[in-house]
Amino acid sequence: MRGLPVTWRKINFNQSKKPDSYYNPLENLIRGTVEFRKTDFEQHKALFMQISEAQFPHTLFIGCSDSRVVPNFITKTLPGEIFVIRNVANIVPVYQAAGDFLGITSAIEYAVQGLNVDNIVVCGHSNCGGCAALFKSAEELSHLPHTKKWLELSKTVKEKVLNILPGDSDSEAREWLTEQMNVVEQLRHLLTYPYIETRYREGTLKLIGWHYIIETGEIFGYNEEKGFFELVN
Repeated sequence: MRGLPVTWRKINFNQSKKPDSYYNPLENLIRGTVEFRKTDFEQHKALFMQISEAQFPHTLFIGCSDSRVVPNFITKTLPGEIFVIRNVANIVPVYQAAGDFLGITSAIEYAVQGLNVDNIVVCGHSNCGGCAALFKSAEELSHLPHTKKWLELSKTVKEKVLNILPGDSDSEAREWLTEQMNVVEQLRHLLTYPYIETRYREGTLKLIGWHYIIETGEIFGYNEEKGFFELVN
């Protein structure tokens, strides 16, 4: 299936600055809704009618909230194909019958138990601010108390990375390793959910780990047998 066409607007971005002053974000959003209804919606009108009363996604996609990571865009999927959960650093809380983080755990439960998806993809990415924040001090995160608490769910990732690459190691190598080890850790967290563990062992649910590289478009997939990530596209 082909994904929805996207019209990119030529905007003068600078790596360290926001868009130039002539660019009005809110106006652009509204203009985008008009373009969508006039073009994309009309081109896929039959599809929208078909999925208007029910959804049957084949995949649960758990990704980062980062604005540069767009699940439907990088997978070329149409509306109705993937059920998406996004949060800081694509984290999956360890299973508990009731407790914190119900916004994430209930969505996982609904995707697997309610929608009966066939696959779960955990997608990390390059230059992940959430993964980088794992190595920041409490003082540096003092203005982000909720983010700090959330990232504690991946504190074991930091410990594992530092065991391999001490604090004075190459920062780029540490960034890459952290992002990939974080994906693997979240796959392990998924297996703490009884209904996921059962279906995974039965072979009716696949767990997939990806590491998406923003600047190249490459996606590296985790090979559990080999224990490392390899290029899939």
